[in-house]
Amino acid sequence: MNEAIPDSVVTHYEPLIEGLELPDPNDRHVLAAAIKAGAQTIVPFNLKDFPAKHLEPYDIEAVHPDAFIEYQMTLREGAVVTAAKAQRDTLKKPPISADQLLETLAAQGLVVTAERLAEFKDLI
Repeated sequence: MNEAIPDSVVTHYEPLIEGLELPDPNDRHVLAAAIKAGAQTIVPFNLKDFPAKHLEPYDIEAVHPDAFIEYQMTLREGAVVTAAKAQRDTLKKPPISADQLLETLAAQGLVVTAERLAEFKDLI
């Protein structure tokens, strides 16, 4: 990650944590890092732990990973398909089929992503 996206590691966000409010205090570090990074979006599966009323003061939105990937597909469909293929290619022990990858994505809550990627099954 660090090589692919050099500024992906957020540091020095810790002083912000105590002043933040979220339903689960153990998630405050996520919001603190997002604020420090100037992020507009966070992408958690647990959306209920990041209510809009707590994020809006920082102009941050929480988006489910499935919706986020779907949006990325509208922007750069080929890049998302290529990323899915690259992910599948890393799974060697044991290798998995494109169908197995799609089933796993759907089982993990990425139902729309799996449906969209199914159109490109032969490429992934």
